[in-house]
Amino acid sequence: MPVQGSLDDTIYALATASGRAGVAVLRISGPGAGVALAAVMDGRDLPAPRRAHLTAFIDPVSGEALDRGLVLWFPAPDSFTGEDVAELHAHGSPAVITALLEALGRLPGCRLAEAGEFTRRAFQNGKMDLTQAEGLADLIAAETEAQRRQAQRQMEGALGRLYEGWRADLIGALAYLEADIDFPDEDLPGGLLARQGPVLERLTAEMSAHLDDDHRGERLREGCHMVILGAPNVGKSSLLNALAQRDAAIVSAQAGTTRDIVEVYLNLGGYPVVLADTAGLRVSDDEVEAEGVRRAQVRGQGADLKIVLYDCSVAPEADAAVRALAGDNGVLVASKVDLAAAAPAHGLAVSTKTGEGLAALMRRLEAEAKLRMVGGGLPGLTRLRHRQGLEECRDALLRGLAQADEELVAEDVRLAARHLGRITGRVDVEDILDIVFNDFCIGK
Repeated sequence: MPVQGSLDDTIYALATASGRAGVAVLRISGPGAGVALAAVMDGRDLPAPRRAHLTAFIDPVSGEALDRGLVLWFPAPDSFTGEDVAELHAHGSPAVITALLEALGRLPGCRLAEAGEFTRRAFQNGKMDLTQAEGLADLIAAETEAQRRQAQRQMEGALGRLYEGWRADLIGALAYLEADIDFPDEDLPGGLLARQGPVLERLTAEMSAHLDDDHRGERLREGCHMVILGAPNVGKSSLLNALAQRDAAIVSAQAGTTRDIVEVYLNLGGYPVVLADTAGLRVSDDEVEAEGVRRAQVRGQGADLKIVLYDCSVAPEADAAVRALAGDNGVLVASKVDLAAAAPAHGLAVSTKTGEGLAALMRRLEAEAKLRMVGGGLPGLTRLRHRQGLEECRDALLRGLAQADEELVAEDVRLAARHLGRITGRVDVEDILDIVFNDFCIGK
């Protein structure tokens, strides 16, 4: 839902999670934040900036005491949004929160904030660029240590600085090109177009290297997708449950009971993994099971890693078809090793019944996840929006480098700079603001 209203509104919202808690934080931002804060403090003077002050909270209409807690005052522009901001730190009971929100709602000019509106105001007031705002959203949603590190780096501006540096180089090159075009009679240094060629080639190469990252940043943000594949009754569902440490999938001795894909979320050494159990791969006349097999095959084709099982208690050596299924993008696993008469000839040996080999498998999967999510020194691309903008920028530069006419080169460089600016929000981005901020929660 798009954010409504204007910067003239004073907005408020619960900034902490709803439900019972020791402390709840309510945030107020806008031109009337000071008036609203004074009203719920029974007209007392505003506290010193950025210093916690103990006070009673009252209903400004009825004068009824609502709670007692701390307030913080952040006058503009030294605040998160760049506006006057106040915070109420109250007891986190649903009744207290509701009473304070209703009290603020009765004040003239105050309204409840939309999702992401505080962060959107911070962007509009120049406190952060769009990549930093997206990094903040990712930090709030981070569930693993690696996700936190990536989001923190982006929120601190690593991605934005990289793109703005490239954009500054493009604008510098464009200035020389346009000077040569607009002032042909002036005594300017010769060969300006030729001089900018190496700059544009360097930028094109750097952007291409940045794009050629195997989607590591996006994979870290969304989770590395691993899928368990194998014939019926080789122990796929048992392995999923063992790795998840809970009964996520139904385990049965009857073949073909897993029809749909069952997913669990794992945190492997700080790296997020989405692990999927699938239907046993075999030819079946049962329409539902056949659909399950089809879905398993599709999921395997799109997975970041395949975990291919075979029952070593029946066949100590995996057949060629099973080994081929693992290929270069899979981990071959011999299951039911506790029932095998001899050690398996291929793959990691595990038993979900005794736990044998599970720790080794977890270490292998963690290493595989890390391999697919850890990049080089540059900050990772985390969103499709960034990737598309960079691809459009690079393509414009490639067109420009192929041009012989200086005016056409300048136009392509101008387009390239514009594509970069749209990623950080330095040029017209009104059409993408709602997309960026729609994923935020109320109060942020």
